[in-house]
Amino acid sequence: SAYRLCTMRKLPSLLARTLTSGTSGSSVLPDMSEVRSRLRDIVGASTNWRDHVQAMQERKALHTLLAKRQEDLPPRRMKDSYLEVILPLGSQPEIREKYLNVHNSVRFGRILEDLDSLGVLICYTHAKQEMQPRSPLSIVTALVDKINLCKKIIHPDCDIKFTGNVSWVGRTSMEVKMHMLQLHDGDYSPVLDATFVMVARDPENKRPAFVNALVPETPEEEEIFKQGELNKLKRIDFSTASLLKMAPTAEERNIVHDIFLNTLDTRQEGEGTVSFRSRKLPPNSVWMEDAKLKGLQICHPQERNIFNRIFGGFLMRKAFELGWATACSYGGSRPFIVSVDDIMFQRPVEVGSLLQLSAQVCYTEKNYIQVRVHSEVYDADTREHHTTNIFHFTFVSENDVPQVVPKTYG
Repeated sequence: SAYRLCTMRKLPSLLARTLTSGTSGSSVLPDMSEVRSRLRDIVGASTNWRDHVQAMQERKALHTLLAKRQEDLPPRRMKDSYLEVILPLGSQPEIREKYLNVHNSVRFGRILEDLDSLGVLICYTHAKQEMQPRSPLSIVTALVDKINLCKKIIHPDCDIKFTGNVSWVGRTSMEVKMHMLQLHDGDYSPVLDATFVMVARDPENKRPAFVNALVPETPEEEEIFKQGELNKLKRIDFSTASLLKMAPTAEERNIVHDIFLNTLDTRQEGEGTVSFRSRKLPPNSVWMEDAKLKGLQICHPQERNIFNRIFGGFLMRKAFELGWATACSYGGSRPFIVSVDDIMFQRPVEVGSLLQLSAQVCYTEKNYIQVRVHSEVYDADTREHHTTNIFHFTFVSENDVPQVVPKTYG
């Protein structure tokens, strides 16, 4: 079960202990507003939307600061990028409202936004050059590999601490591991672990750019780095095994066929022939096509990131909230998020876009509900739709839920 997952965090927490030796108390830790203001300073982004074109023009001049080869950049250690950030929900009640949901717990969509900002800052910290106040790199989120939660409820009136560091580096990409803890009775206890993959691009966000290599220093760090390499290989395997490129395996074909046979209506009148079209819903089930919700978002300048595209955390929050609503209406009781997997950022979303979100229950088991959210932008000029993201959320409901059953092969 998902609630066992925090017992599997020994390596990262062990690393965190070695990295935190000598860090001071929460009173001097930066908070999330400081994270965002640091990010703006690093890339020279303006807080004023009217100035954004000028700010982006100025970034073009930073091209000369890019490394021609990875070997020209000084290698870094894991502790070089280690950051701790506080979310003072307990000690500063005035920020609580933004994070509060109707069930008197913390809105998980807001946490996704914070993780996204922190992940980018951790990568900039890894790639920081001493003599350059502004970074020539555009660091963007490519993938949320996994987020596992081990607490059902995140309390709205207790301080939260985020910690994280770069855990693996390729030539132009970085894996970031982050942990979230919440203060109870004087101690911080684990709430979630997250793994993000970020990519570095040139100042105009057009081409890949090299980043500093990562050198593990201890056996624990070697293990974490090796896991990052395995994660990368798994992603490559997964993308080549896509159903859009490769036929289903024998096992998958049998599962699909069994589902199909289970929905055939054998009690037909007339000649007694069973038709492909005559389908019936098994007891306590719902057709997959009846387990959908859709949403539309107009992307206003307020939701832009430091590169004046729509902030990835905002997209994740909107997709999560639609996914949660889908799980809620499907299961008929309050769902709790237990896992987030494989959020792929396929293309950036421009300010002014019409963002269309479609959520679909795609798998159920006992009281677990798996929801897939597809997001696409609609270009009013060309009338074309383009996929920007695909999200996968796993919820646990308070009660057992009906089984979801596909009607078509797709």
